[in-house]
Amino acid sequence: MKIYNSLTKRKEEFIPIEENKVKMYACGITVSGEAHIGHAYQALIYDIMRKYLEKLGYDVTYARNYTDVDDKIIAKSHETGIPADEYAKMMIENIDKIMREFHVDDPNLWLKATENIQNIIDFVSQLIAKGHAYATANGDVYFDVLSFPAYGQLSNRNVEDALDGVRVDNDEEKKNAYDFALWKSAKPGEIYWDSPWGKGRPGWHIECSAMNRAAFGEQIDIHGGGRDLIFPHHENEIAQTEALTGKRFVKYWTHNGLIKVNGQKMSKSLGNSLLLADLLQQYSDEVIKFALLQTNYRNDINITDDLFPSAAAHVLDFYTALSAVDSLGLEASEDTMSAFTYVDEEFNACMNDDFNTALALSNLFGYFKELKKLTAAKDAKAVALATQIRKTYSLLGFFTKDAKQYVEWFGKAEESIPEEVKAIAEERWTARTNRDWAKSDELRAKLTELGYAVKDSKTGYELTKI
Repeated sequence: MKIYNSLTKRKEEFIPIEENKVKMYACGITVSGEAHIGHAYQALIYDIMRKYLEKLGYDVTYARNYTDVDDKIIAKSHETGIPADEYAKMMIENIDKIMREFHVDDPNLWLKATENIQNIIDFVSQLIAKGHAYATANGDVYFDVLSFPAYGQLSNRNVEDALDGVRVDNDEEKKNAYDFALWKSAKPGEIYWDSPWGKGRPGWHIECSAMNRAAFGEQIDIHGGGRDLIFPHHENEIAQTEALTGKRFVKYWTHNGLIKVNGQKMSKSLGNSLLLADLLQQYSDEVIKFALLQTNYRNDINITDDLFPSAAAHVLDFYTALSAVDSLGLEASEDTMSAFTYVDEEFNACMNDDFNTALALSNLFGYFKELKKLTAAKDAKAVALATQIRKTYSLLGFFTKDAKQYVEWFGKAEESIPEEVKAIAEERWTARTNRDWAKSDELRAKLTELGYAVKDSKTGYELTKI
């Protein structure tokens, strides 16, 4: 099996540090807001990686963190009037709930910054003792970037480039502008913990290093996250961890691509964030997964208006074919079952090439073409092929539902709305797309008269009976 290593910029044969055991860590969500499609994508990718490594026979320990204290959470606390720790707890509960509706499994270890404060303080203290960090009179602690000559190895940046595009703390007591915070002194009204340097809280970067060390020791096999974390977050993790241990921190760095909406990077500032909860009101979890996994995980995904509707059509077609097989009422013999093990072998070949889900999904179209032929001929081999497809592709989260029920559910959702209403809704969406607000409002009022409410989102609209 080969994995693309972001550190070496090439695919490498996967050989874990300890035989048959894999230590795997992925940066999770900063819980300042609800889970969006980018969070869901990253969680999905690393859940799949974990499951495939387990399929290969590895004993995987997969850890994932929640950043439950930082500047954004404190800002939300001030905005809402909810104490920062209570706000973070509430958001974690909301995110956990929606991720389970998306059918992404929990990691083996959930790690939270607030539950590792002493580990973080110990880590920072040891960096100071080794001359890699320093405390200021204000009670802040910074990592001395110049004390770590290898800084920039992951992002291919030198120290002079370190300030490029990165927000820098304005502290006159810093030795260098590019030194980054390990511990932040508390401002009035902020959440804090006592430390050797005064009341304060962890910096963002130190959390993952300290939690990794507490959970796994000095070295891990796989560290993952979105590509936007390469610099400065993961670069800083390498610096502070390797400065402390003197050992290579991570053997394989992996990074998934970013989500774009109609060509633009998804961000709150642009107002184009797609909340996972909103998408799950419109589409099944398997439709969303199919839309996301059609792209290699290292590439960016561009969410256009037709991405999810197109995925929905494909998933419905697959389930319709599976339902037709189920309706045959036939059973497959052991001989016919063994005839379709190639499905699993081809799937493994795709996944062995840096978790290539895009190729694995493209293979489905050929399998279902063959399945439809066998079904039309009422051949018992159709049952064997369908069984193998379900078994193999369940690892990606597909075909876990009752096929007949899925098709009926989809049909009812479509048929329950009269064609006249659908036509008006489509006309209104066109008017809205063309920024003809007067026409859009007129058609919304007409829908209301007919007893239907319309809810818009970035990807389309949803009609519901009033």
